[in-house]
Amino acid sequence: MSVTLGAMEAWLRGCAAAIAAHRDELTQLDAAIGDADHGINMDRGFQAVLAKLPGAGKDIGALLRAAAMALISTVGGASGPLYGTLLLDMAQATAGKGELSPAEWKGALEAGVLGVARRGKARRGEKTMLDALIPAVEELSAALSGGAPFAEALWRCERAASRGVRDTIPLVATKGRASYLGERSAGHQDPGATSSHLLLRAAAEAWAPGQGGNRDEG
Repeated sequence: MSVTLGAMEAWLRGCAAAIAAHRDELTQLDAAIGDADHGINMDRGFQAVLAKLPGAGKDIGALLRAAAMALISTVGGASGPLYGTLLLDMAQATAGKGELSPAEWKGALEAGVLGVARRGKARRGEKTMLDALIPAVEELSAALSGGAPFAEALWRCERAASRGVRDTIPLVATKGRASYLGERSAGHQDPGATSSHLLLRAAAEAWAPGQGGNRDEG
């Protein structure tokens, strides 16, 4: 199984749909520890991505780059640069490619997550989107290395992200607006980790529909 240009566009459309469907939830989560605008900003950004998709590029890298620039130009706060970096670094890893093998998708996602860590000067355990992304990439890598079919690997990646979202609840934030609350940030689910999980779930739903089984909800 490979990820074609059309499949990548389907993923981005799925991301936009997922963010739109969870817009209010994301905003409510952000109201507890942030500026109460994460859902609003992310929805605006992915609607801009949708507008860019027609004719965005002849290869996967160009498509991801167009999506990244749409997010950077329309999403406010830290989310625009961080999610833009995620897709930009994925774009660099897939430049000129018309389709990706499972290993190439893993490599692109790894590159994007490393980019987010560099851009945000953050690491796992600081109550950020990385708490969903890092375990997800680790599980995807473990699944593929162990010979799992791509569909299974995608859903294992999704479930790891879902667990990572829940794991943010007891954490004390040390980055971003939430860090201003100090100990009071504990007990709240991180909105960035939540939206990151939605993007990974969109990939599994787009490329392995109906194969999720009894998956965890994030």
